[in-house]
Amino acid sequence: MLMDYRYSLRFWLIVVAVFIAVGSLYVSHVLVGDLYKEEQSRMEVWAEAMQSLRIADEQTDLSMALKVLNANHTIPVMVVDKQHTIQFYRNIRVTGSDSIASLRRQLDKMRTGGQCIRLRLDEQGDDTLDVYYAPSLLLTRLSVYPYIQLGVVLLFVSIALFALLSAKKAEQNRVWVGLSKETAHQLGTPISSLMAWTELLRGQYPDDRLLPAMGEDVERLRLIANRFSQIGSAPELRETDLQALVSRAVDYVARRTSSKVVIRLDLPEEGLPTVRLNESLFEWVVENLCKNAVDAMNGVGTLTIRVGQTAAVWFLDVTDTGKGIDRRHYRDVFKPGYTTKERGWGLGLSLARRIVEVYHNGRIFVLHSEPGRGTTFRVELRR
Repeated sequence: MLMDYRYSLRFWLIVVAVFIAVGSLYVSHVLVGDLYKEEQSRMEVWAEAMQSLRIADEQTDLSMALKVLNANHTIPVMVVDKQHTIQFYRNIRVTGSDSIASLRRQLDKMRTGGQCIRLRLDEQGDDTLDVYYAPSLLLTRLSVYPYIQLGVVLLFVSIALFALLSAKKAEQNRVWVGLSKETAHQLGTPISSLMAWTELLRGQYPDDRLLPAMGEDVERLRLIANRFSQIGSAPELRETDLQALVSRAVDYVARRTSSKVVIRLDLPEEGLPTVRLNESLFEWVVENLCKNAVDAMNGVGTLTIRVGQTAAVWFLDVTDTGKGIDRRHYRDVFKPGYTTKERGWGLGLSLARRIVEVYHNGRIFVLHSEPGRGTTFRVELRR
């Protein structure tokens, strides 16, 4: 209940952040629009002042016109005649050694993205001037600011979503770990009782041929409980005979599989090196992959287990001739709870992935699969 409240709180915090961002972007957009209209009006007045200056005679009072012209300290402006000669410019920084070329480049930019006001200096309209202007530095910065703001908000939302998903995944892991340990704890008492009863029966019926099989099953239950108890804690890794481990796991599966399933074990002739493993947990991975392969074939087909090595890793391939996996589900099969079986919790491959990647610093993935043709799972461990 507490975790649901936390997830809900984080979700609404993200919603509020997005709402604030959208509101802020809207306000910024309105302010930019108002400032743009204000600068447009100022340039119209500035152009009228320039026109008054050009057509004035000796008796005209130019103090107001000059005051308007000199009051522009922010808006870049250029005045060009009919021959495209620059007559006047203001608030434009000239760069480079060739000032004329620099002004020409900036004039071309103004023609492309700026605004133009045409001034008539005579009644016939033969003598004209073009006033080109561009947004001020302040307006340009305000125009870019909403995008920067949006980027910051998206970054914040991404981090929040990542934290939310990570917290949810961590909580799921804690649930599975707790379930594993509780399972081991619940199995412990009846297994101890069965072990005691088996020893008692062996003492009373030493020649009974069924008791060894019962003992093997009880030992198997003890091994399973031990495996579950190790989930969630750092297991001890030891040098292990990999060939013996794989052979033992495959033999266990073979004895409990239909005779209609052909099992092939492909081991290198030169033998396998010893590898630092937790023998109990890694044998579980091999068994789990083999059992899933048998289930995928519905008890009829060929199961191939191949072990090999490259310069960097040694690998274990488990290949079946079953129903296959669609490519879009390659990652989903390792998620807790994902299963295509009518009966099952979807924990096997999830636990296998945890054992391989977290405890042994390796990789487990779908190497190849084709619907209706079969699947190959690969486990890789660094040499």
